[in-house]
Amino acid sequence: MSTFQFTPDVWTRRGLFRSVGSALYGAALTQLLGNDLYAASPQRPFDLQPRCPDLEPSAKGVIHLFMNGGPSQMDLFDPKEELTRRHGEDYFGQIAGEVEFPEAAGALMKSPFRFAQRGESGLWVSDAMPHFATQVDHVTIIRSMFTTNLTHEPALYKMHSGSEFIGRPSLGAWVSYGLGTENQNLPAYVVLDDPQGLPVNGIDNWTSGYLPPQYQGTRFRATGAPVLDLKPDFDEPESITRLERDLIARLDRVHQGERPARPQLAARLSSYELAARMQLAATDALDLSQETQETLKLYGIDQPATESYGRRCLIARRLIERGVRFVQLFINSQIWDNHSNIGTALLDACNRTDKPVAGLLVDLRQRGLLDQTLVLWGGEMGRLPISQLPGDKDPAKAGRDHNKNAICTWMAGGGVKRGFLLGKTDDLGFAAVEDRVSVEDYHATILHLLGLHHDTLSIQRNGLDERLTGVTHPRIVKEVIA
Repeated sequence: MSTFQFTPDVWTRRGLFRSVGSALYGAALTQLLGNDLYAASPQRPFDLQPRCPDLEPSAKGVIHLFMNGGPSQMDLFDPKEELTRRHGEDYFGQIAGEVEFPEAAGALMKSPFRFAQRGESGLWVSDAMPHFATQVDHVTIIRSMFTTNLTHEPALYKMHSGSEFIGRPSLGAWVSYGLGTENQNLPAYVVLDDPQGLPVNGIDNWTSGYLPPQYQGTRFRATGAPVLDLKPDFDEPESITRLERDLIARLDRVHQGERPARPQLAARLSSYELAARMQLAATDALDLSQETQETLKLYGIDQPATESYGRRCLIARRLIERGVRFVQLFINSQIWDNHSNIGTALLDACNRTDKPVAGLLVDLRQRGLLDQTLVLWGGEMGRLPISQLPGDKDPAKAGRDHNKNAICTWMAGGGVKRGFLLGKTDDLGFAAVEDRVSVEDYHATILHLLGLHHDTLSIQRNGLDERLTGVTHPRIVKEVIA
């Protein structure tokens, strides 16, 4: 067996540089071969072609009804007799470190709403949501979610991207990256934000972060042209349009071929091509004149209070129907952030969204779409059991402060149990205490229902495998899966 022999040449300056150069070539070759042949988790292609999931999926698409601000769990889905019994009792000392605005903190406050058990399942829902109350036999309510920050901005980042910090890909971007989309004439990930204004954190809520840009959410307008500047300024023969697009596509491929290391360029070209295909598809998807008056009424589009949100819920169904993978709805500003006048402010938020959401569940079910569509409802946090008093300390105007320890949310369709309740909070509704569900658990479960595993859905960045669930070890909440 031969052994390596050091030669005097190795110790010369020229020999040293020759050895180092050879080593660099070898390292580069190893990296290339490793990526192509030996990678433990090969990269997914950076396109929006439909891809087979890792697991057998229960859902093909997602409608995420995001309720900005933090809906109050003990006023909607989690009645507390103990809170009613101890109404007016001081409790600040026990939770002082969990109050964002301690100067306004008051005593324990009972709910101003009445609760009843609804449907055959007997799930508790307050009278603030009469329309949703008729649909409880088709949903799973989770009472035991919690998060890690009680301030809106980081809590929103956490709920949408798995991290409290800006710049990470959103849930919709990860789903688009993992599955692509079934309709190549529409974006994989569509955002229907409120015409009255952007939510807190703005467009960062649907960013692609360090994923390629083609996976970010595409904003559609609910009225008028769905996407600005989508239609040409003048009409021309279809043959001329086709020739123009073919020529532009050839020039784009030449331009891109000369710049292979620019993923932003590929994404931009892809977005231009998608925009051309969207000229007909997007307009058709948002054309509600094709719907019956009965359907419009089901969503509340015939009433001023529910017209805006109902329109977006109906558009969400039409997009899912056409193969869009992930549709996300936002409500302007923070209508669920009820720091004051909770008896009227929370009721107003329900009046704007309750009927459209119930109509969406009914419509999806009637069309046979609910079984393959995962519907998600919830905000970034919950509320405290104590009152938050305004400057004049008038109890009649009291609201509730932020709470990161208990969040109520629900899921429906897409392989989720029907008429099911998971989890429990303490006697006052302050903290989740049984079957606790973290944000990471929630995300892992959503991915699982779509046929994706949170560990294998990753992308290499700076030598690390980045994931939606980060470096945590979440559990898939199998209790909610049918």
